Amino acid sequence: MQTSATIAALSTGSLPSGVAVVRLSGPEAFAAVRSLCGGLPVPRTLALKTLRHPTSGIALDQGLVAIFPAPNSFTGEDCAELQVHGSPAGVKAILTALTGACGLELAAAGDFTRRAFENGKLDLTAVEGLGDLLAAETESQRRQALSRLEGGLSDQIIIWRALLLDARAEIEARLDFSDEDDVPFALPAQFIDDLQSLGRVLKGALSTYDRGRIVREGFRIVLAGPPNAGKSSLLNRLAGSDVAIVTAEAGTTRDTKDVAIDLGGQLVTITDTAGLRDTDSLAEGEGIRRAQSAIQAADLVLWLIPPDGETLPSVDLDVPLWRLGTKSDLGGTELDVDLSLSVLTDEGITALLKRLESHIEGRLGPSEASLVSHLRDKEALDRAISSIETALTHIDQPELCAEDLRRAADILAGLIGLMDNEAVLDRLFAGFCIGK
Repeated sequence: MQTSATIAALSTGSLPSGVAVVRLSGPEAFAAVRSLCGGLPVPRTLALKTLRHPTSGIALDQGLVAIFPAPNSFTGEDCAELQVHGSPAGVKAILTALTGACGLELAAAGDFTRRAFENGKLDLTAVEGLGDLLAAETESQRRQALSRLEGGLSDQIIIWRALLLDARAEIEARLDFSDEDDVPFALPAQFIDDLQSLGRVLKGALSTYDRGRIVREGFRIVLAGPPNAGKSSLLNRLAGSDVAIVTAEAGTTRDTKDVAIDLGGQLVTITDTAGLRDTDSLAEGEGIRRAQSAIQAADLVLWLIPPDGETLPSVDLDVPLWRLGTKSDLGGTELDVDLSLSVLTDEGITALLKRLESHIEGRLGPSEASLVSHLRDKEALDRAISSIETALTHIDQPELCAEDLRRAADILAGLIGLMDNEAVLDRLFAGFCIGK
């Protein structure tokens, strides 16, 4: 366990609130609690205490206090929690006393979770799972994040890495002890089959990334089409509020606008875009460029076609596309579209939502949570698979094969934080809120 400064922070939401929790962690956490409360409660038992300033003795608040001795705490250090009233003035007075009279430091974003990682309470994939859980907005996100937090991915990685280390040991034993009579030079008969089987298992895990990414980040739907096709009106209807400006003037939308909705328990991000057309306007031109970029990053494009519009997009698309005929209440020419709708009369809206829900369920496949959901997972598995495939080509060159297997094992070790990169850690923990 690492020794470090003692930190404190408000761990609950914005004030005022019904209850506020001030969290402490570090070697002086219990001394600080004793200074505020005059004594310590029984570990892991809430005790009602009056909190007083350590030097003046003035009462600051009254609340429930709990202590968690190391190493059996969230951070692995001595921890304490002060459950007090959610008063801005009260919390400020308590934190001022802790940082002034008690000499504690205010925690930065992610400091508590980083200490949990550094003290072996969480690995990196579990840390990411915790971050995902804190940000979860839908039931599917909650299930996936909780599975990752509980070690679903790290348990698999530990097994895969152990198999790689065993394979590497087989080769290095023959390199280091090839002159010993009791160490056969030939590799076991199943060595290549086992390595190929491991590669297939990693590829199977990698194949779930798209599903995991969609659950975690949301299914991305982009509304595209010519100007004045009804994109912003449809966005407002799907969002259930007037989030986008709607006028009869073509080219009103100049930038992309994202709105998140919950569709059948899945997070869906709908993006409104500028109408695609030739223009001399620099502002509108930039909006069109951003629209094209959003289209290419989409999971599904809804191409909106007004009664007098073209049925096909004027740009090349490399993503799934549905053609929606808009403003059906105006009548007009029969269009070759997948679905007709009217925001004014609600015609086709229910059918569109049901079809979207069915399509997203089809993309996600089985209902169980995917453990591979971060780009970091995908990149690491890609590189590990590549190293295993290279190792198989070097079977007749034991030194190179052993090095390929070492590289694959190290890549997996880095994924769970056994071999960490400081820049990766800084970026990861900076994404947490203060107090977590």
